[in-house]
Amino acid sequence: MNDTPDFESRSFLIEATLRRDQVPSFDAYPYKLAAIRHLETLPLHPAVTFLVGENGSGKSTLLEAIAIAAGFNAEGGSKNFNFSTRASHSDLHRNLRLSRSHKRPRTGFFLRAESFFNVATEVDRLSVSDSYGERSLHEQSHGEAFIALLKHRFGPHGLYFLDEPEAALSPARQMAALVRIHHLVSEGSQFIIATHSPILMACPDALIYSVGDHGLAPIRYEDTEHYALTRRFLNDTAGMLEKLLGPVKDT
Repeated sequence: MNDTPDFESRSFLIEATLRRDQVPSFDAYPYKLAAIRHLETLPLHPAVTFLVGENGSGKSTLLEAIAIAAGFNAEGGSKNFNFSTRASHSDLHRNLRLSRSHKRPRTGFFLRAESFFNVATEVDRLSVSDSYGERSLHEQSHGEAFIALLKHRFGPHGLYFLDEPEAALSPARQMAALVRIHHLVSEGSQFIIATHSPILMACPDALIYSVGDHGLAPIRYEDTEHYALTRRFLNDTAGMLEKLLGPVKDT
């Protein structure tokens, strides 16, 4: 993890600030969520920023709001996508101020695992499948389609938002995604990712924020609960199973 990144010279987005004086109530959703309630200014790494935490902590809600504030469609896709099947996003983006560098991304994409089917449908409707590989995304498994997206649609000098991309990926495919992300970073791209995957968050040039009751705080990869629990389970599977399930009777 790079502790002193040169944010302004390398970033597209430098930081996100909550306009706290414009928040109607911190007792109402989404402002009551831990990730939002304590938010003031969130510096964004010029390469990769990870938001990690338990379900319901608000990491995906925050990622979504930053993506929308940056000009992306609420349900995912590129800035050229403007379809809507069901409005489920909050108004948080209206109360965020993004600090941008003088650089402008050449391309970008907002990937939401939960609405990827709708994005694939829009790709077919717009007849732009060739930009996403040789086959329609609907003709591939969820994991294959996501890898095709990373490989064919994502390019250099891009700004990318990924919400729990590991949901469709096997461990091997997560490693492939990690390689592709690292390659795109070397070509001047910036990523903001909400994830539970200890494989993805191992990206070497990244800033990891832990989201909890305290709000958001930088954390070392090895200190994340995701890493610690996974390592403990793999190193002592029998002991962890006994702790979780109780003594296992011989059969």
